[in-house]
Amino acid sequence: MPVEASNHYLFNEPNDEVHGVNGINTNIVQDKNKKLLKYIEDVTINADEIQEGVLAEILSSSAHVEYLQRHGLDGRTDKETYKKVMPVVAYEELKPDIDRIANGDKSPILCSKPISEFLTSSGTSGGERKLMPTIEEELERKTLFYSLQMPVMDQFVPGLDKGKGMYFLFIKSEAKTPGGLLARPVLTSYYKSSHFKDRKHDHDPYTNYTSPNETIFCLDSYQSMYSQLLCGLCQNEEVLRVGAVFASGFIRAIKFLEKHWVSLCNDLRTGTIYDKITDPSVREAVMKILKPNPKLAAFIEVECKKESWKGIIKRLWPNTKYVDVIVTGTMSQYIPILDNYSNGLPLVCTMYGSSECYFGINLNPMCDPAEVSYTLIPTMAYFEFLPLIKINGQTDSNSHLQEHIVDLVDVELGQEYELVVTTYAGLYRYRVGDILRVAGFKNKAPQFTFVCRKNVVLSIDADKTDEVELQNAVKNGANHLAQFGATLAEYTSCANTSTIPGHYVLYWEINMDNNQTTIPGSVFEECCLALEESLNSVYRQGRVSESIGPLEIKIVENGTFDKLMDFALSIGASINQYKTPRCVKYAPIVELLNSKVVACYSSPQCPNWVPGQKRWCTLE
Repeated sequence: MPVEASNHYLFNEPNDEVHGVNGINTNIVQDKNKKLLKYIEDVTINADEIQEGVLAEILSSSAHVEYLQRHGLDGRTDKETYKKVMPVVAYEELKPDIDRIANGDKSPILCSKPISEFLTSSGTSGGERKLMPTIEEELERKTLFYSLQMPVMDQFVPGLDKGKGMYFLFIKSEAKTPGGLLARPVLTSYYKSSHFKDRKHDHDPYTNYTSPNETIFCLDSYQSMYSQLLCGLCQNEEVLRVGAVFASGFIRAIKFLEKHWVSLCNDLRTGTIYDKITDPSVREAVMKILKPNPKLAAFIEVECKKESWKGIIKRLWPNTKYVDVIVTGTMSQYIPILDNYSNGLPLVCTMYGSSECYFGINLNPMCDPAEVSYTLIPTMAYFEFLPLIKINGQTDSNSHLQEHIVDLVDVELGQEYELVVTTYAGLYRYRVGDILRVAGFKNKAPQFTFVCRKNVVLSIDADKTDEVELQNAVKNGANHLAQFGATLAEYTSCANTSTIPGHYVLYWEINMDNNQTTIPGSVFEECCLALEESLNSVYRQGRVSESIGPLEIKIVENGTFDKLMDFALSIGASINQYKTPRCVKYAPIVELLNSKVVACYSSPQCPNWVPGQKRWCTLE
């Protein structure tokens, strides 16, 4: 099946709609769902042919770009030549070309089509967000991808077109590169595009949300969260599904409700808006929805006053069928909290994507979170896979990678792979950094379980901190001890999500010289702040936006790390190979460390952060 044909018909909906209940014709919705499900069936059956077609389309479109010419592709579009001459690359190898584009070079360096903006990745390079080039047509591809999710959900939970979704969606700050291109997160880019802003609920009822666009586009996180919650509460009977992008974001919304339910109930009772909500467009949009409702306010007040908030989601939004959030990878740490708030509502992960491109959807969305797998959609990009069993511990030379890399349809069940993509926007054989395990197949298309991000040791929200970065930050923090004749003997870390927002915890064992000078608590607070200032811009933005809490240093008794080693040996670690783990997750080890804590200190303020990269201008 030609790739272009497989995409095309989905964007040509019938114009002769006859509207039924709530302005929506159920038959038209169901017909559209059938088309989209057939699309999934067709592209997975023909995955190998479509993948070859995608690669040929990308290469023919950008045949004469500088990057491909530099590596000797010479306009050829066949897979064999491409694999032979083009290297498998990481971001650092592309960065010089990306910097040229960011600085204003408009020649076709990576893509024949103009780079419309940069999507800032949650992964970092040199402490700054990575910049992923994108082109205008990618928004249409993303819209297609989003449109596949609800027809799949409709098979498991029918009737979702009859109500609304309460989703807590937010945009983040934008910056401009020196060359004038926008640089912003992928979701901010999509939400601010016409594909999202101008969506028609009567055309696609699944995009009918309780939050008006104005509340989503408000950059003030307090006003945005407050107004979205207020709108969700005043439409509580209409809500059939709730969610956010990440589990951590949804939990923040519930914690916000715990803090502010009194003023929210007052607004519902009187039909007015709290005076701390000052954005005129937000106030105007909310007032179109908000009407005095003393009965609803009294009901919510009764529920929120109860000692236990177990099941609060189902209590306040009684028609909710499921919670739509990402709970795979590091987000799985939030499952117990979500289960408590939802009283066991299904936790649904619908899609898998990144700033590079969107990858796959979950065809069994009501499964247990531990069993989530994503079917890669072959039309999104050209996919290749590096088998971990062959590349772990080996050289990263291109000859070695070339020897073992495999295509989408050639992966093996149960094996783990690193994802490599070639995109329409100018990434060629790019290592995304995600580790995936093959869980099954949908026709010829593999289904993958997300295992982890490569090298990441700590993560709370969108942040990803690796071991090298953590080590450098700890070194900078520990420098503050030298004036007291103290040194850092040993350390480890964990992500504490028992608090909302979650925060990084560092366990430090300190060596003192003979004079035993007492170190003031303010010095350890300086250590905390120095650590945070040394972490990447994604972490620092999370701190400023309050999606990550203040970093905490816990001082442990001398000898604690010897006891940690003894414990590891007692459960089977080899004494010859043991080294102190730089991040711990195993509950008994965390308990052991906490039992030895003698003092705790937290960062006294947020670290510095501004949008964009060094020397860039920030959008007001």
